[in-house]
Amino acid sequence: MTLSLPVSGRLRAAVEARRITRRFAGQAVLDGLDLEIAPGEFVALLGSSGSGKTTLLRALAGLEPVDEGQLQVPRALAAVFQEPRLMPWKRVWRNVALGVRGEGVRERSLAALEEVGLGHRLAAWPGTLSGGEAQRVALARALVREPQLLLLDEPFAALDALTRIRMHQLIIRLWQRHTPAVLLVTHDVDEALLLADRVLVLANGRIAEQLPIRLPRARQVTTLGFQPLRARLLHLLGVETEAEPAASVSHPLSRTASR
Repeated sequence: MTLSLPVSGRLRAAVEARRITRRFAGQAVLDGLDLEIAPGEFVALLGSSGSGKTTLLRALAGLEPVDEGQLQVPRALAAVFQEPRLMPWKRVWRNVALGVRGEGVRERSLAALEEVGLGHRLAAWPGTLSGGEAQRVALARALVREPQLLLLDEPFAALDALTRIRMHQLIIRLWQRHTPAVLLVTHDVDEALLLADRVLVLANGRIAEQLPIRLPRARQVTTLGFQPLRARLLHLLGVETEAEPAASVSHPLSRTASR
C-alpha cells in the first residue's frame, strides 16, 4: 500500500522514504528504495541516464505517484527544474508569486528577487531575461515559499560555464541563509562534490552507494581530497580514469563563511 504523507511542523528527518517502488510498464524504476535526508542537509543524487533520479525527485515533490512504500516529506517544499518554466505573459514578480497566498505577496516576491540579485527586474517580462536570470527567478519562486525541502532537478545543466559557477555560489549562499534540506539531481560529479554534504549513487532502483563529503567550504576542484572522491564516484558510475594532476583552474564556490 502506498502512503504519502506531507506533514507540517519540525521533522526528525526532512525526507523519510521506506521501500519506495515505482513501475513503468511492469519495469521497476525505483525498487524498494530507502532514503533519509536530515533537516538542513545538502544531498546530491548521481546515476546513469534512466536510473530513476528524476522519478525519485518527482515522487518527493508529489508530482509522481509511487506504487509501494512509505514516503514522508514536509508540507513546505519547492522544486526547481532544468527549464525555468516561467509564464511568458506574467511579469517577473508575478511569476515568483505564482500560487503564493496571504498578505504582502508582492513585497515577499520582491524580497526573494533581491536575494537572487534581481530586485531591479521585478517588472520585466520573462522573454527579456538571460538564461541565468530566468533560472534565478525560478530560485526566487522557490524561496518565497520558505521551503523546508528544496528539490533541484539539474537546474544548472543548460547554463554556460561562467554562469554555472555564479549559480553554484548563489545556491550555497541561499542554502546557508535559509537552511532547507536540499536534494540536487545532477549528472555532473564535480557539481555534486562542490555543493553537497553527501553524494548518493542510484543504481538498479536503489541507493547503491553514499559518500559523506567532509571537504571544507568554499570548495574548489583543487581542494585536498577532491580528486580521490571524484575518482571514486566516477568508478561507481562505470567511468575509469587515470590519475589526474591537480586542476590548474580553480572553481570557487563562495566567499561566505563555512556553514
